[in-house]
Amino acid sequence: MRLWKTRNQRPLQTSLAFDFLRFLVIVLVISLGAYLFIQLDVTQKLKDYQLADPDLKVTASQYLNNPKSGPETGKLLRSRGWLEILDGSKLIKEVIGNKQDQMISYSEEQLYKLLENDRSQDYYYSLSRYPGPGSTDWLLLKIPRDRIDISINSYPFMSYFNQSVTFYILIGAMVLLVLVVVYSYSVARRILKPLKTINEGLKEMIQGNYSTRISVHAEQEFEQMAETFNYMADMIEKTTKATRLAEESKQRMMMDLSHDLKTPVTSIQGYAQALYEGRVEDVERQRKYLSYIHNKSSQVTKLIQNMMELLKTDSPDFLLKMGHHELGDFLREIIADSYGEIEQKRFTLQFQVPDQDVYALFDPELLSRVVYNLITNALTYNPPGTTLRIELIPQATRMVIEIADNGVGIPQELRSTLFDPFVRGDEARTASGGTGLGLAIALKNTERMGGTLELANPGKESTVFKITLQK
Repeated sequence: MRLWKTRNQRPLQTSLAFDFLRFLVIVLVISLGAYLFIQLDVTQKLKDYQLADPDLKVTASQYLNNPKSGPETGKLLRSRGWLEILDGSKLIKEVIGNKQDQMISYSEEQLYKLLENDRSQDYYYSLSRYPGPGSTDWLLLKIPRDRIDISINSYPFMSYFNQSVTFYILIGAMVLLVLVVVYSYSVARRILKPLKTINEGLKEMIQGNYSTRISVHAEQEFEQMAETFNYMADMIEKTTKATRLAEESKQRMMMDLSHDLKTPVTSIQGYAQALYEGRVEDVERQRKYLSYIHNKSSQVTKLIQNMMELLKTDSPDFLLKMGHHELGDFLREIIADSYGEIEQKRFTLQFQVPDQDVYALFDPELLSRVVYNLITNALTYNPPGTTLRIELIPQATRMVIEIADNGVGIPQELRSTLFDPFVRGDEARTASGGTGLGLAIALKNTERMGGTLELANPGKESTVFKITLQK
């Protein structure tokens, strides 16, 4: 197995380790360059300013034994300092070294001020009286202030630096290497942990566990990945559930269709066979059988037409003729067409629409089918004398059409599945009644127009259907 691979072939942890090692090499090169620069340039410049002897004495009392030719005096002179011998009146009697100022005498107040050795002074001062009985002379030491600040303070550092810098650079490099490796490993673990969680979630999804959700506590990018994963899982779970329900509905619908087709077709075959074999000689009975065959065949035709219409509403090629139309006159026309049947069934009609024009967005052909279907259901499943109410209710952003009656109502156990295909209000699957597709078609047509169709909870009236359309 080759160690050196391209980045997209290496594990994340290895790639990060190589990146940090390259970073370490760059740091070491820069450090080495800085060290060489210091050794060749800065160190040399500092040496130019260092004192002749780092053990230079800076107190005047240390020069009293032999101020003119002692070994300490030589060190002082090489550092550009000098000694002044003062008499009792603080006049300069003698100068040892190269005097650099113009002072010839001092007052006691002036000496006290100078001996404070403030940093703003040009020279460093130290004063000591000559020992011995009757002695009135003083020895004053002077060193330029820059020699004290630079030479005496810097020389020990220079000596330490020149002797130990290589060793400490190597120690520092080793420590840095350990820190980089530890840091790279911790960073890799911090990155790999959320990635591992996401990867495990994906494996669960591949195995079909669409209810899988993950929780990641990491940087913002990883949390966004987790949120995206959960959103994707939620959408897949909903889509899978919807697909399963659609498949179950399709299978149930096919079984119901087979049942509803089989019953009338079997009856048609039985009556036709009896007529064909000549077993029915009575003319009136023959007419009755032919009437049965006609009615059953009409029922089959209606069922097939409703099935085609239901399938057409699901087709993406289904074209809508949407527009803003006046809704009051539209409902008046439907009531006018249905009024004869309403009177025949001896229903009481309550029709309520606003006097002013009200508009809504709908397809006239689809909406007329929906309203006709609801009126037909009310007339089919309720006894004579039932009150049928059709009311148009304007609202702020939508229009509501209520079609209600005070008839027998809809059983509670059917209310949740009423809009499913092949569900009929008579509860039993018999040959009488409708095809059981009307409400399913009405719901799909209403939703196609961007509206809603719902069965409201019963109140004063046992059955209330609400059609909601956008304005």
